[in-house]
Amino acid sequence: MTRFRTVTFELDAPRKSVKLQRAIERFPYVPSDPAKLRDNCYEAYNIQIQGLAQRLQSSRVGKAVIGVSGGLDSTHALLVTCRAMDLLGLDRKNVLAFTMPGFGTSDKTHQNAWRLMRELGVTAAEIDIKPSALQMLKDIGHPFGSGKKVYDVTFENVQAGLRTDYLFRLANQHGGMVVGTGDLSELGLGWCTYGVGDHMSHYNPNGSVSKTLIQHLIRFVAASGDVDKDTAKTLHDILNTEISPELIPAGASGAIQSTEQSVGPYALQDFNLFYLTRFGFRPSKIAFLAWNAWHDEAKGAWPANLPADAKRAFTLVEIKKWMTLFLRRFFTNQFKRSALPNGPKISSGGSLSPRGDWRAPSDGSPDVWLAELAGNVPAK
Repeated sequence: MTRFRTVTFELDAPRKSVKLQRAIERFPYVPSDPAKLRDNCYEAYNIQIQGLAQRLQSSRVGKAVIGVSGGLDSTHALLVTCRAMDLLGLDRKNVLAFTMPGFGTSDKTHQNAWRLMRELGVTAAEIDIKPSALQMLKDIGHPFGSGKKVYDVTFENVQAGLRTDYLFRLANQHGGMVVGTGDLSELGLGWCTYGVGDHMSHYNPNGSVSKTLIQHLIRFVAASGDVDKDTAKTLHDILNTEISPELIPAGASGAIQSTEQSVGPYALQDFNLFYLTRFGFRPSKIAFLAWNAWHDEAKGAWPANLPADAKRAFTLVEIKKWMTLFLRRFFTNQFKRSALPNGPKISSGGSLSPRGDWRAPSDGSPDVWLAELAGNVPAK
């Protein structure tokens, strides 16, 4: 006969604060281990290439149309498109790349766009959208059309919409496919112009790649031997450029429009995106993890090749502030994610495709999440 002994004990929550002992990666999409990061970049890059090549082949389309701004996303999408053409045995001249300067385009990004297109050997052209944008603003009675310096969302979206409109009509004209450039982080934040804007394309290889990962993918390509020294130099110059939609003219000081001043640091917003969509953690838990990962820049490992000025700390106040903005934007912009173009699923964080990892109502409210954040994360 088996004898059992009953032991009583308490399993209450600790009365005192318990420090988190395990290390939390600052960049959940970007491993700090150099070998793992290199492997992840290799795999992600090749998934993008294979996915686009398969779509071009299955659609029986031999030409790709892409807008090139001189920024991170369009740069990487152009690299992927060129390699897809190589894989299919097609001439890179079948990549029809267009730079389309607007009212806020800087000389640096304009020059880098042209340098990159020439160095990659694609068919390069330029369309100045300012006359068309000005005409549209006049037609709709916008103050800028009559000479007033009003830089509102309409002013910005007229430019973003025209660029995409040109690309689709060019694809019609040349029998090509529009390759999208927007990334996962922008989709999470709703930082894209809906419909006929940078939200839409025929196929988007960047759709499940976070902004923080794209920067490392470009570094990976620059060091991989896939490009020559001149192209690698251009890629590093693009990496060192302020992230900006460049839709609003620079101010009197020369400062350009900054994306991260509007939507927050991508380092934090990618952290929020990963833990919300991958694990469904409540906001206060994500904030707790973010504080453990980010409050001390000397603590923990950083990804390889990260610039020194990117190694910084965030206070709990900053973490809470930017998460509040993230939650508002994430839920109210679901309608954009409900109408996404096709693209490959790449990272372990998943995607926001309505046909894959993320299904949600477009009229959802962030109120419950905001209340949980406000009630369980200290203000100081």
